[in-house]
Amino acid sequence: MRAIRRRILTPSNEDTKLSTRGFRIKNDESRELLETVGATFLAGFGHAVEAKTTNDAEARLEEIPTRFRGFAYEGAAMGLTILDALPMGGSRRLAGLLAGEGHDHIYMAYVGMGWAMARLPRFRWSKVQAPDPLLRWFALDGYGFHQAYFKTDRYVHQQYREPHFPWPFEGPASYVDRAIDQGVGRAMWFVGGTDPDYVADMIEKFDASRRADLYSGAGLAATYAGGVDEDELRRFAKRAGPHRPEVAQGSAFAAKARVRAGLVVPHTHLATEVLCGMTPEQAARVCDETRPDFGDQGELTAHDVWRQRIAEQFVPLGGAGR
Repeated sequence: MRAIRRRILTPSNEDTKLSTRGFRIKNDESRELLETVGATFLAGFGHAVEAKTTNDAEARLEEIPTRFRGFAYEGAAMGLTILDALPMGGSRRLAGLLAGEGHDHIYMAYVGMGWAMARLPRFRWSKVQAPDPLLRWFALDGYGFHQAYFKTDRYVHQQYREPHFPWPFEGPASYVDRAIDQGVGRAMWFVGGTDPDYVADMIEKFDASRRADLYSGAGLAATYAGGVDEDELRRFAKRAGPHRPEVAQGSAFAAKARVRAGLVVPHTHLATEVLCGMTPEQAARVCDETRPDFGDQGELTAHDVWRQRIAEQFVPLGGAGR
């Protein structure tokens, strides 16, 4: 039955092919990288929904190569969130993952929750458990990524925004669109095939008020997923112009996720050196030292405060910041 459940719930690998999606293909190397990311995400999803226990799923996830393991945990979190939200599905599978090996991948897990939300009927969103008030906004990043990845024409090329987005149920509503845009920007790194100029061109077509969050998401993807060399990273940073600090902020978030999970790879060092002017460990420390010790207060969103504090550390690199 678990194998049947996996076959029914797991999306097709064909859906992650750049040619299927109509994404830019910069070269064979970047195409292979991005398609491996997609395939690994789906493998993590499949391991999670097929496993008898969370421990069984973790054993399979830990076999994934270091560079791609975070994507597998992201997919696993999506799968477990869907199972938790299904009728008669229980509600402790994702919590079990986060209590075990998944705790080190908590940032990716929250992003995976957002993927699940994009696939679940909205009346089941009340079953999505995102208990950390600071990290829950990463779920909207995941939602935005999913929509831009699978509904690219509408969300990227037509720059669509959903009116009156209904989650989180208690608000604050003013930050919702911006959190989703961070995921849209991250997906645009994939849509653009890791071509920094193509990605920047897409971002520059958006209203100026949205570009900071889009550049932040793209900076995160450029660091976490990679697919570029030093010259391309420098060119992307230059193209960001006044949003250079937001690119560095996104890069620092990516570094924090990889450092926490023990998944730092050579590209992580290259990206944070170029985009942040420091090592991944130092960038992760910036995230730790600027983390708010308070929750959302009315329309003041702790996650936004956190990102602004990080970006301010990188203003000397160039750009005006926010």
